[in-house]
Amino acid sequence: MKIAVRNFDNKKVREIELPDAVAAYPYREHLIHNVVQGYMAGLRAGTHKTKARGEVAGSGRKLWKQKGTGRARVGSVRSPLWRHGGTVHGPVPRDYSKSISVREKKNALRSALSRKLQESQVVVVESLAVPTPKTRELAGLLTKLGTDGKVLLVDRQDNQNLTLAARNHPRFKVVDARGVQVYDVVDRGWLVVSEEALGALIEVLTR
Repeated sequence: MKIAVRNFDNKKVREIELPDAVAAYPYREHLIHNVVQGYMAGLRAGTHKTKARGEVAGSGRKLWKQKGTGRARVGSVRSPLWRHGGTVHGPVPRDYSKSISVREKKNALRSALSRKLQESQVVVVESLAVPTPKTRELAGLLTKLGTDGKVLLVDRQDNQNLTLAARNHPRFKVVDARGVQVYDVVDRGWLVVSEEALGALIEVLTR
């Protein structure tokens, strides 16, 4: 599959060939779902905690005798039935992460990129070296390229101007070519990638 390389004026500069291992990879929704679910689960802190009856403050003495008072029997002020008592079966700290293999992650990313290419939602530019770190100027350049909505920008990690220009915009996200996540690809309508970054990404996916 061939794809056009454009400049910031949205003019075609040249064409490059994409390997079938990426461009022609079949769409596997279930695989993408599993990888995205694993990614989102890994972001959860898992630090939630409630106190059981043995952990809340309060005396353990019996409040009144077992029989003869006409009241319901009670053993402790820390009982879950009482206000300020312990919680029954409450959440405890846990690890939510799922085990996803490297092969599954690569195949899911191939599948997501292939779908983006088929839907013509990938824009390859010869360079993402924006002249200034101004958000308004970056937004104007991306509008010229025909993108709208949420955009994932893929370039080198040391592209400081691009990082500064995009970080203040809620619809833009900048990632390094070797740090592209399936979640970011499917979450955003457009993928704008520099030619150099695309080469690095394809190198990772075709190993």
